[in-house]
Amino acid sequence: MIPFVPLQATFTLTFVALLLLFLAIVTVWQMVEIVDATEKRALTVFGEYRKLLEPGIHFVPPFVSATHHFDMRTQTLDVPSQEAITIDNSPVTADAVVYIRVMDAKRAFLEVDDYKRAVSNLAQTTLRAVIGGMELDDTLSRREQINARIREELDEPTDEWGIRVESVEVREVTPAQGVKSAMEQQTSAERKRRAMILEAQGERRSAVEKAEGDKQSNIIRAQGEKQSQILEAQGDAVSTVLRAKSAESMGERAIIEKGMETLESIGHGESSTFIMPQELTSLVGRYGKHLTGSDVKLDEDQLDSLEFDEETRDLLGLDNIGELIAGIEEEAQPDLEAMEREADAIKQGRDVDSESDNDTEVSKTEAEYEME
Repeated sequence: MIPFVPLQATFTLTFVALLLLFLAIVTVWQMVEIVDATEKRALTVFGEYRKLLEPGIHFVPPFVSATHHFDMRTQTLDVPSQEAITIDNSPVTADAVVYIRVMDAKRAFLEVDDYKRAVSNLAQTTLRAVIGGMELDDTLSRREQINARIREELDEPTDEWGIRVESVEVREVTPAQGVKSAMEQQTSAERKRRAMILEAQGERRSAVEKAEGDKQSNIIRAQGEKQSQILEAQGDAVSTVLRAKSAESMGERAIIEKGMETLESIGHGESSTFIMPQELTSLVGRYGKHLTGSDVKLDEDQLDSLEFDEETRDLLGLDNIGELIAGIEEEAQPDLEAMEREADAIKQGRDVDSESDNDTEVSKTEAEYEME
């Protein structure tokens, strides 16, 4: 029995030592607080708020103190789907997401029990109120307006809690099934109406363009016909002037030739003395004009004075009018040498025809001599 007592004491001492070590470890664990860089902690001792613990290592009273974590980064809160009735009695379902940030951890700890739940509940009621005050079409098309109104409603109460609402986004607004079916039918009818309007506008535009094209074509055709008529009339005018000048010259030549025949018949008479009528004297005067080269000539300036445009002058050849008139004058120019021979024969009482035959024989003889 005596050796057993020291063994039992050793066991007791070992147990006490281990217990003290465990208590020391727990005490140190309770005393040390390590705060992350993205958070702050509120320290309470015996349930009383003492201070905020900034990022780093802190020592706090063990076993009688507690800390509460506050994430200082932007946090996302999902707002559950809310059913609401719009101002035009259309039931809809909407949900949203709210982005918040803790600005004052002390107020967030002291002013509100659970700031996340409080902000979520407030966002739900605000979402129902905002949608209930709008028409169905506005709830579907004016998301930005809904977001701004919800954020405005959340700003004032959350400021008192040390929370800032950074943004609110309505994710989806879904009408009831019956309303949705009616909207789909309305949308389909509206699309058909727009398609018909676009088709009618296209047909109208096509008709207008076709009419405009026909109008331009008729104008061009009329202008072409007008230009053709003008060119034809101007050509006729030039042709008439040329024919008149040519006829005038040829008429003078015919009169002179007829007068010369009369003189020839008078010269064949037996009497050496004869009386010339006044008309024959005039005829001889005209013959003298031919001898002096003063026969009727085409007036080139008269044609040049006619007002024709560049295209008409080119078509009618008016730029070469001098050549045309020269050709006409050459054709109308009488054979002055023959007329002189006829006059000499008449004066000497010789036969004009025999004289012409003699000249012809002489010409033939000269030609034969040259050939030999």
